[in-house]
Amino acid sequence: MAPTTNTQTDNVIKDLRYLRLLARDFPTISSVTTEIINLEAILHLPKATEHFMADLHGENEAFQHILRNASGNIKRKVNELFGNTLREQEKKDLCTLIYYPEQKLELVKASDDHLDDYYQTTLNQLVTVCRNVSSKYTRSKVRKSLPEEFSYIIEELLHESIEDHNKQAYFNVIIHTIISTGRADDFIIALCYLIQRLAIDQLHILGDIYDRGPGAHLIMDTLSHYHNLDIEWGNHDVLWMGAAAGSPVCVAGLLRLSLRYANTQTLEEGYGINMVPLATFAMETYADDECRPFRPKTDEGQDLSDKTLRLITEMHKAIAVIQFKLEGQLYERHPEWGMKDRALLRAIDYDSHTITLDGKSYPLLDHTFPTIDPADPFALTAEESELMEKLTHSFRICDRLQRHMACLLTHGAMFGVYNSNLLFHASIPLNEDGSLREVSVGHERVKGKELLKKVEEMIRTAFDHSAEATDKEEALDFFWYLWCGPDSPLFDKSKMATFERYFIADRETHVEEKGWYYKLRDNAAICDRILDEFGVKGTHRHIINGHVPVRVGNGENPIKADGRLMVIDGGFAKAYHNTTGIAGYTLVYHSRGFQLVQHEPFTSTEEAIRNGTDIKSTTQIVEMTGQRAMVNDTDIGAELRIQIADLNNLLLAYRRGYIKEKS
Repeated sequence: MAPTTNTQTDNVIKDLRYLRLLARDFPTISSVTTEIINLEAILHLPKATEHFMADLHGENEAFQHILRNASGNIKRKVNELFGNTLREQEKKDLCTLIYYPEQKLELVKASDDHLDDYYQTTLNQLVTVCRNVSSKYTRSKVRKSLPEEFSYIIEELLHESIEDHNKQAYFNVIIHTIISTGRADDFIIALCYLIQRLAIDQLHILGDIYDRGPGAHLIMDTLSHYHNLDIEWGNHDVLWMGAAAGSPVCVAGLLRLSLRYANTQTLEEGYGINMVPLATFAMETYADDECRPFRPKTDEGQDLSDKTLRLITEMHKAIAVIQFKLEGQLYERHPEWGMKDRALLRAIDYDSHTITLDGKSYPLLDHTFPTIDPADPFALTAEESELMEKLTHSFRICDRLQRHMACLLTHGAMFGVYNSNLLFHASIPLNEDGSLREVSVGHERVKGKELLKKVEEMIRTAFDHSAEATDKEEALDFFWYLWCGPDSPLFDKSKMATFERYFIADRETHVEEKGWYYKLRDNAAICDRILDEFGVKGTHRHIINGHVPVRVGNGENPIKADGRLMVIDGGFAKAYHNTTGIAGYTLVYHSRGFQLVQHEPFTSTEEAIRNGTDIKSTTQIVEMTGQRAMVNDTDIGAELRIQIADLNNLLLAYRRGYIKEKS
């Protein structure tokens, strides 16, 4: 221990009240010194692995596969451990077993006549992999991760070397007894899930879990039980949060999106939202209407009958018209948003079937509006009002949805700073000169970090049962601005041209001009300015984003601003595959540095299990550090150093008699 200084003694005297509280956990000199030794040792362990994913968009099968294989991290470790001792097919089979243990074991048992030999070999291989992935953690942390049923046995196997001849018989007997007692399957499954868990220490989800794909609810089930998670909210997440909080326009918006892609699985099967009232209303209101612009976009695998397509088309138009009415009400109620020009139902000439935008008249592709009163185009009919009350109520009372929203609130935020990396989903609104842009949020004008903090406060207010009614109403309205407002940090475009895409053929009206952040983010000085604004320190600091698909097919690079910015939305959703040419990026940050993983489209879980087919991924080395990063170099390391300093002060307080030890 270093010599005691007068300053340290002064700190002890000043902090006696806090140190007495700390002494409850460490009542003796022995307990304090033991903890200091433990924390100092942890500082010199290798930095644990972080996994970054963005824009999952309901693609649960691909998400699960990438999560299980840790973006190829497990395959990399298997290759390192068995590169020269196993054939490629054997390594592939071992990886598949680790990813999908139950299903792979069923296939093995159906085809292998020498199961005991298989179990013996496989258990030894899995213990080797497990020992490797656990090596970055303390025994205590590994112990907390162990499945209760096999915790003692796994701990013995992990910490006994088969190279030690004195322990080799002991090791072999454990393996043999696991097999002879018929527990091999359960033990293998437990080991595989432990490997998955230890391969990644922290998972970062950079937004947009919802919409497009059919399995957002299944993704949320997984995230709700994940061991170490943070979520940076995306615009699609906020739309669902608004609906769950009781915003009718958010309910209409997400229903419209689901119907646009003929994807109601999350709504109906996932959350039990009753779509019958909407279907009934749509069939009655639009029975004689072709609704041609509202025919849904479908994937090749979707096999929908003409009757089903017709019903979805009618429902799609019904909810779209309601959305346009409700958002028009909001734009007039909130002039501070500067979006009155988006209240487009007032711009229609209902006699000539045209709309005037920016002084130019355009014919409408669809001009059948049986529920719109030209004199008051934003007013809902009695039937529409009743329908929206029912639908909004369904979202408010859905237990599973509310649990998932609680997960988003507990683990989520508008931004996060982790180990010198600034994480947010979409944008930091900027002016043309690269300065931070002021945005109206509630009754304040805020920018940069304060903007994102204020937005988060508004979102949480909508779910706060103790908040004032007027504050809650304003917060509920603000969800829609976050979804499509021109200066929203979750959108940041000139407009969301939803109306134009449905009703106007001229594609010039469909253009959504991106905000200055997207135009300037390849500039290293701009990224440095943003990093400074959020107080991000470190020699190797980065912004990590999602939101905008990287058009790899057009030569776009996800690494921007001389390596300061990484964009990891490469298009997870099938709807984006033609645009991007790939099926998403993920990022792995381990003790050696950053690896960006580019994925090709996932076939299916069944194919992966049966044939060992993995997602074809290309790993790009983004940044490798000269020396291995340790816990001491991380945010956790900074916290541990503070704890060590406090414990040293407590130790001094004991030795000087300011605080008495307790037996």
